[in-house]
Formats: sequence, C-alpha cells, structure tokens
Amino acid sequence: MKIEKAAKQLEALGNQTRLTIYRDLIQAGPPGSHVGAIKANLGIPASTLSHHIAKLVHAGLLTQERDSRNLICKADFTNMDALLTFMVHNCCGQESCFTAQN
Repeated sequence: MKIEKAAKQLEALGNQTRLTIYRDLIQAGPPGSHVGAIKANLGIPASTLSHHIAKLVHAGLLTQERDSRNLICKADFTNMDALLTFMVHNCCGQESCFTAQN
C-alpha cells in the first residue's frame, strides 16, 4: 500500500461521524446496511449522510450497491485489512511494537 492511500483512508476515518458509520457497517458484516437504516441510527440529515458516505467510498473503505430502490453500503474488509497491515508493518521501524518500555 502506498502512503498516500493510507493517509486518504485514515483522513476519512478521522471524522467522528464517518468513523461511526464505518464501525456500524463493520458490525453489520458482509450484508451491509441500507442507507435509510444508517440515517435512522445516526439521526443526521440525508445530505450530511450522503457527504460522509461519499468520502468513505472515495477512500475505498465502503462500497455501495442497489437493491431495487434501496442503496446498501458495505464495509470493504479487504481495504481495511490492507490499511491495518500497512500500519502494523510500518509503525515501529526495526523495533518490535511490543517491546517493554524501561
């Protein structure tokens, strides 16, 4: 993963509303959740929700698909796994992340 992509994804998750949306979709699992259910859960205007979802989609953290008249959002587990792997493998340089501090 390139650092630019990681920065874009971390920036998208750096907003409380977007992090809440993403967390809820992770908990929903692979089936995802309808936009209407997300809106009802968060209690925010549709235009605000649309803005936040678009930011997460653009960062590659969510996907969307149509189911008849409903729009379903799903967490992109593959991209999140890649981001977490990137962070773990690059967080500590040559030292172990779990070394005890003296």
